[in-house]
Amino acid sequence: MRWLLPPRADEVDLAAVYALPADRAPGRPFVRANMISSLDGAIAIKGRSGGLGGPADQRLYDTLRSLTDVVLVGARTMRTERYGPVRVDATARAQRLARGQSPVPPIAVVTRSCHLDWASPFFVEAQARPIIFTTADADSGAVARASAAADVVVCGDTAVDLGRALRELGRRGATSVLVEGGPGLNAQLVAGGLLDELCLTLSPRLVAGNGPRVLAGHELAETLGLDVIHILEEDGFLLLRLQPCPTDTR
Repeated sequence: MRWLLPPRADEVDLAAVYALPADRAPGRPFVRANMISSLDGAIAIKGRSGGLGGPADQRLYDTLRSLTDVVLVGARTMRTERYGPVRVDATARAQRLARGQSPVPPIAVVTRSCHLDWASPFFVEAQARPIIFTTADADSGAVARASAAADVVVCGDTAVDLGRALRELGRRGATSVLVEGGPGLNAQLVAGGLLDELCLTLSPRLVAGNGPRVLAGHELAETLGLDVIHILEEDGFLLLRLQPCPTDTR
């Protein structure tokens, strides 16, 4: 792996390069999203993102998970990508404990209906108890079943209020959240001014089709400009680290 921007000759240490910043928005954790996209904007092949990735992207994925306090994901992405529990190797686990973090980050799932597969490995093999963010009008039976497998938090009447969800994670001690999609969740975070950083891997592939992009839903009222923190490259994969412009004058 090599540096493209800024140009540097030293080796890339992903854990150091993606170390979380000390400063964060008041009242909530630092929110970083991680996504992969083909060169023509596709975020999945046949519905799943795995076909776009490679070794560099997998190492980044593992590194970002090892650094965060909580992973946040939408229920549809959890189902489509067949999520299992977070796995952290012994070295990363020791580093987390040295930083004062839990050995393994829990995954928080955003779901309006609260209908999930409670017998899946995601729940029965979890090393850190999952968190479910749901709504007041979710099916009461589903909520009761969820409470046996996860911590259930109601954050809104008919839609999950992501600001409230992030504040709840902060109340639980989280200072950083890694968002893994999907596009609808990403769009809500951007629209709410809740995204602090985007890690976007550009895969050297073309896909075509009509699949979703990194963000989904209605067009933003105002485009969001992004500043480049760095760009890394390996085997044609471009790893972009971006942050919203403090004041977008573009």
